[in-house]
Amino acid sequence: MLTHELQLPLETYMDSSSRQMTLLGATGVGVGAIVGGGILALAGTAFATTGPAAVLAFLFNGVIALLTALSLAELASKFPQSGGTYTFAKKALSVEAAFAVGWVVWFASVVAAVLYAIGFAHFSLVVVTQLWQAFAGEVPNWIESSSLKTAGAILTTVLLSASLMIRSAGGGQLVNVGKIIVFACLILAGIVATTQQSSAEIVTAFDPFFTAGIGGLIQAMGYTFIALQGFDLIAAVGGEVREPSKTIPRAMILSLLIAIAIYVPLLLVITAVGTPQGQSIAEAAAANPEGIIAVAAQDFMGPIGYWLVIVAAVLSMFSALEANLFAASRIARTMAVDRTLPSAVAAVRGPHHLPVIAIAVTAALVSLILIVLPDVSAAGAASSLIFLITFAIGHALTFLVRRRSHRRPPPFKTPLFPLVPILGGTACLALALFQGFAVPSAGAITVTWLAMGGLIFVALFRTRASVFDVSTTAIDPELITLRGRTPLVLVPIANPQNALAMISLADALVPADVGRVLTQTIVVPPPDWKPEIDDDPIVRSQNVMREILHASANCGIRIESLTTVSPDPMREIARVAKLHRCESVLLGLNKIADVRSASHLETLLGELDANVVVLRSRKDWEFADVRRVLVPIAGRGGHEHMLALLLGSMQRTRPLEVTFLRVLPKSAHVDEVRRAERDLHRLAGDLCPSSKVDVVVSSDAIATVTHRCDQSDVLILGVQRVGRRKKLFGDFTRAVAGRTDCPMIVMSRRG
Repeated sequence: MLTHELQLPLETYMDSSSRQMTLLGATGVGVGAIVGGGILALAGTAFATTGPAAVLAFLFNGVIALLTALSLAELASKFPQSGGTYTFAKKALSVEAAFAVGWVVWFASVVAAVLYAIGFAHFSLVVVTQLWQAFAGEVPNWIESSSLKTAGAILTTVLLSASLMIRSAGGGQLVNVGKIIVFACLILAGIVATTQQSSAEIVTAFDPFFTAGIGGLIQAMGYTFIALQGFDLIAAVGGEVREPSKTIPRAMILSLLIAIAIYVPLLLVITAVGTPQGQSIAEAAAANPEGIIAVAAQDFMGPIGYWLVIVAAVLSMFSALEANLFAASRIARTMAVDRTLPSAVAAVRGPHHLPVIAIAVTAALVSLILIVLPDVSAAGAASSLIFLITFAIGHALTFLVRRRSHRRPPPFKTPLFPLVPILGGTACLALALFQGFAVPSAGAITVTWLAMGGLIFVALFRTRASVFDVSTTAIDPELITLRGRTPLVLVPIANPQNALAMISLADALVPADVGRVLTQTIVVPPPDWKPEIDDDPIVRSQNVMREILHASANCGIRIESLTTVSPDPMREIARVAKLHRCESVLLGLNKIADVRSASHLETLLGELDANVVVLRSRKDWEFADVRRVLVPIAGRGGHEHMLALLLGSMQRTRPLEVTFLRVLPKSAHVDEVRRAERDLHRLAGDLCPSSKVDVVVSSDAIATVTHRCDQSDVLILGVQRVGRRKKLFGDFTRAVAGRTDCPMIVMSRRG
């Protein structure tokens, strides 16, 4: 016999319990991702598109970003775990929809990291080139080669990833301070230069303000909104933030305000004093869109201005790369925790529980894209499109979660609700549509990546992810409400002694504050029944109803009751279940081993299109006393979802000692035993991480299970399936039921 306690770290399945990041650190993640890189890369495009009105383009985008930050901050305060928009979608939508969101957001963050890695390598080589020319003369061709730029980007990515594996960080605080100081110097120097110009010169610099009308302004907004992306990364690392319900909203808004406070003044002074003589800012930007800020700074500060911009670019690209690697790895790890990526990616190491495998996988994907697609402009546009779409989804989720959070409203509430999510979501969706039409390849890349992810999900992750999702929902039933569901469990009761056990089990499966428990008593009339003479069937039904009401009152469980009359109880149960669209049906059967008693129930199982749970209990048995649970497993039998529901419901209300048991014949090869042990460990990890796993080699499986029943409070088994509509308890279940009086729960999933 092989017996192993499943001892996996809790952090492998849950967010890290170590919340080290303060308001300063969380704000640093946002500032590191937002400030610098976007405006240096896109200011020229904005000026060329709409002229001096580029200032308004960035300002209006800032307003949209603030609206989005408010919505995401509300969601992050409600769900203070890592993962960002993926986590929000997982809470309020299906696991399939959450995977789609997480898959594309992870890709978008990875591509953003690729862009910043290339940018850092580019500006670093600019510094090297300038210094080489100054001290050594002619620059060798190999320094300016694209291969060196790619190698530098990969090396930087690898080194940053290695640093993230040994320390809990993500914003690069010193780098953030450095680049803010550089931008402050540029702005102050520009203000000083502005004071030295006449009013007429300043007015001329801003005339015409709109070079392409309102349409040009909207185009500039579409091109440059991504320059303010990065505040959402704070939510993506929310599981590592102290006092997240307060810190995350403040950090999001603060990081955006810092970015706007830098961007708007910088664009104003560049327009006012950074235009070459005889040129408008639009003309200068059209001639050199990527270097407009450096050229403008050189115009009013001399060579030192040019070098300040280069330094700001190097620092900005570095901090943005670090922030995106940091956040993308947390998104990947959160998805792995939920089994929507390989569970090995969820592993954490060290005293700070750092997700080293998620970091390594993210860095590897960044490096691969750098090698395969050195020119990633289209992928960058796809990243922008994805962020805009997910921001629109975030606004919609804020609306849904606020409406459905009856039990626990978000600690931070978006002001002017629902105006903020409506306006913000509409604006993000409009910008996404613009991006899709402006760069059609962006949409093609997004659809291709999503289709590839869908195939991978269906082939590799769907089963485990859906099982884990059922378990998570059972442990936290508020998720049922957040997803807009109101499940109904039907509980037909014929034996009054079973009322307490049946109702308490039903309430565990579907708590009253998220669903409904409907008890059913059936008056079974005998042939030629005359109620005015023979009222025994009615009296029996009343006795059952009396016990149901007593049990409900004693347990404090709210129920609804239904009494019907039918000569065929099984068909009546099926009729009521179908009529009320019951999600689950809970049945009681004291004599599973009796072929005649069980056969009637088996006929019912074939007719029900609902999850079915059959309870066989003792007279003195109470579900609330269950602590030791035995779960024999004969392989993947299709009952994992129901098992996840049962165990998750039990774990919600009490600590459990769950034993997963697999019995193999003595002829089993050692490799078969090891494989069974590995599969059982994986199943146990999905359903109950603290459980015990036993693989037993025995010639008598029934005797082995029966012996273990003596040490358990309840035995959970699955119904054997024969064909699509016929379901049998099977000889094994009947044999075990005949040899032990241990309470049994036999389950069958719908379909």
